[in-house]
Amino acid sequence: MADNFISTDTPVDLTNCDREPIHILGHVQSFGALIAISADWIVQHASENVDKLLGLRADDLIGLPLSDGLPRDTMQRLSAMIGTVTQENSVVRAFGVDLLGDGRRFDVASHMTQNSFIFEFEPGERAAGHDEMSLVSAMLRKVSNQSDTQSVAQAAAEQLRGLTGFDRVMVYRFGAEGDGTVIAEARDEADSESYLGLHFPASDIPRQARELYKRNLIRLIMDVDDTVSPIVPQLSPEGMPLDLSMSISRAVSPIHLEYLRNMNVRGSMSVSILQKGELWGLFACHHRKPIHIDYQRRTAVELLAQFFAYEIERQEARAVSDASGRAQRLHDRLMVRLSSGERLEQVFPTIAEEIAKVVDYDGIAVYSDGTYLTRGAVPTQAQFEGIARFLNTAAASRVYATDNLTARLPAMAGHADVAAGILAIPISRTPRDYIVLFRSEVVRQVKWAGNPEKPVELGPNGARLTPRKSFETWKQDVGNRSEQWSVTALRAAEAIRITLLEVVLKLSDEVNAERKRAQDQQELLIAELNHRVRNVLGLIRSLVSQSRRTATSMEDFTAAIDGRIHALAQAHDQLTRTEWTPVAFRDLLYKELDAYIASERDRVSVLGPRILLSPEAFSSIALVFHELVTNSVKYGALSVPAGRVTIEITPMPDGNTRLHWSETGGPAVRAPERRGFGTTLIERSIPFELKGTAETRFAVTGFEATFTIPERFITLMPDTPEPAAAAPAQALAPLSLSGVAMVVEDNMIIAMDAADILETLGVQTVHIAGSVAEALRVAEANTLSLAVLDVNLGAETSLPVAQVLAAQNVPFLLASGYGSNDGSLARYPQSTVIAKPFTLESLSKGLATLPLGPRRD
Repeated sequence: MADNFISTDTPVDLTNCDREPIHILGHVQSFGALIAISADWIVQHASENVDKLLGLRADDLIGLPLSDGLPRDTMQRLSAMIGTVTQENSVVRAFGVDLLGDGRRFDVASHMTQNSFIFEFEPGERAAGHDEMSLVSAMLRKVSNQSDTQSVAQAAAEQLRGLTGFDRVMVYRFGAEGDGTVIAEARDEADSESYLGLHFPASDIPRQARELYKRNLIRLIMDVDDTVSPIVPQLSPEGMPLDLSMSISRAVSPIHLEYLRNMNVRGSMSVSILQKGELWGLFACHHRKPIHIDYQRRTAVELLAQFFAYEIERQEARAVSDASGRAQRLHDRLMVRLSSGERLEQVFPTIAEEIAKVVDYDGIAVYSDGTYLTRGAVPTQAQFEGIARFLNTAAASRVYATDNLTARLPAMAGHADVAAGILAIPISRTPRDYIVLFRSEVVRQVKWAGNPEKPVELGPNGARLTPRKSFETWKQDVGNRSEQWSVTALRAAEAIRITLLEVVLKLSDEVNAERKRAQDQQELLIAELNHRVRNVLGLIRSLVSQSRRTATSMEDFTAAIDGRIHALAQAHDQLTRTEWTPVAFRDLLYKELDAYIASERDRVSVLGPRILLSPEAFSSIALVFHELVTNSVKYGALSVPAGRVTIEITPMPDGNTRLHWSETGGPAVRAPERRGFGTTLIERSIPFELKGTAETRFAVTGFEATFTIPERFITLMPDTPEPAAAAPAQALAPLSLSGVAMVVEDNMIIAMDAADILETLGVQTVHIAGSVAEALRVAEANTLSLAVLDVNLGAETSLPVAQVLAAQNVPFLLASGYGSNDGSLARYPQSTVIAKPFTLESLSKGLATLPLGPRRD
């Protein structure tokens, strides 16, 4: 075919081959015939060999309806095929079609291109309905049983050779620049020449060919010396050649034919391997003689190739998953080792040691605030400062890796012995600080199939690249390069970056700012603490006084004051857990209900939108609803099985929110003869503390209370479905304690209270210790059954005591005013944490989680 697209006086370069119009060569191979029709079934083009294969003259078909040459039944079959063609890249196939009604069978393919529908016909070599899948299924199992990419590729090459009969089948993987490497090969035993491991330059498979491989997944070349058949007419009335991109019988570029002849190949087949729409590689099949693979078997080959692509993706995903797991384990180990509060230079040996377990390197350095710490083979500090300036120009907060630093930073030429490749991990923003891994030069030998840099010569096909006449291995030494940084190394580096930002920066970048902030806020914190303590003490004093005034017995007084203080403590815990941000009203309510009717929470209905209470309003509302719940449990609807409580939440037009409490199904209600402190709390807390309103009504059918909460204390939560309530905790059987216990607490009153509770639960002897030294003496002098340890003992913590008890297998509870949010708990042996102040309920629940022996029925 004459070259109408590249002028002979065009300068010769490697891109000329990329510009050859291989998709419009205008011929088909002899094993197939082609007919192109318009949307109204008028024949536009036909290959001249339709006469030989179908007995129809191409010139007689052009411009006439296809139905003039084919039987009616065949036309209906072809019409049905076209109806399933949905886009240009889709091909519809039919096997064993009696095309002419004379008993001869043909395999038919149809696809759409531009303004035409193309039919291609091949003589069917087997009867219709032949089951190729029976050949493929066993092959798929052999491929899927392999454990890594290399073995999967080798198994697939062997199975594909067995399916097709080619002399040689290779798995060819593309590189980042379009070059490729043969990673697997199955060949005839009589063929001593091997291409396994050979590297081919990108020019061997031009850019436009790679694009066609992504669209047309299988390409058969039956015979490099085949007599091809031209398409008539060559051009449409608009002067355009027929686009044969998706054609299965498309003729072959003369350049590629010469390339194959140079390799002593007469027949070939290429099968695309796609990963996420991109060309991962090819199955390249070669034969020393002409070879034809019928359409049915080529379809089976395509299925095998698609399954292979799936297996490769699975293997690579497993490798990435393994890399992620190793990176996460590295992150966890570093977190444990680096959270001790030491300075960066102190923990650098630990960093180097842990990174070496995941990423191989020849040297490592940390560069922080002008300090340069190193281990192994590394550049000098002066050399590294040049590298640091280079790294400062890279994207911020990203790992940077190269296996050829000299190519990126010529100033490092001559230093490949220590810094051929680097992996840099930024650990700050201002100034730019780094941990950098170094790899030294590794002189690699790449086996090229011919010299990739050989001069381009004018060939018989015009100003295009003539294929190489020799395929002898050409070895290229690659200097100034290190081993490449793997995906595993890059993922580990990202995990390290995150870890160091979480921990190392906290240890170094924030220490000065934290010290200054602490100094600035110390007086303010002391004043705020003094104010809060006075308020809490005043509130408790008032609770004690008012509860005593209305109590009818000592037991009644004790229960009332304990419940109210516990309600305040629970409210405080909920606020601290949310760091004094708004708290859900339902959380407050359910927390109170769980103390009394955990297994019957469905007897209480909450209607209306979900709302958040501000920290300023939370304690007041907590006390009010504590009184409502306890009164209902003692005297109201929740005191009998049939009783129910409904809480309605209603946003008001003025922005305020109304909370309405109503009880039904309980005992008959009578107004109290005198107002107790609980009733006073219900009626006066919200008006006094929050400037809202409160109304109560002792209806015969049940007690009711209505509260109005000002807008500034309420936040409406997003209108999303309420999450399912957690299953209520099962009530634990009473504990049966015995033996000797120890309470470690620096406040005597709190310690005595905890000791009384333990004795109530059955402990015979309780020792109280106010310091670590005293606690250690008690632990040494007694055989302890259990212990309760306050985490913070003023100037020291109880950590040494916990470690001794853990070594002695003595179960213990940890108590903290911060609850489980206490950051120092991470250093303690594993144990249950309870919040202070102590109550019978909280201590019982905590002790129930410890291995303390049997419980009473």
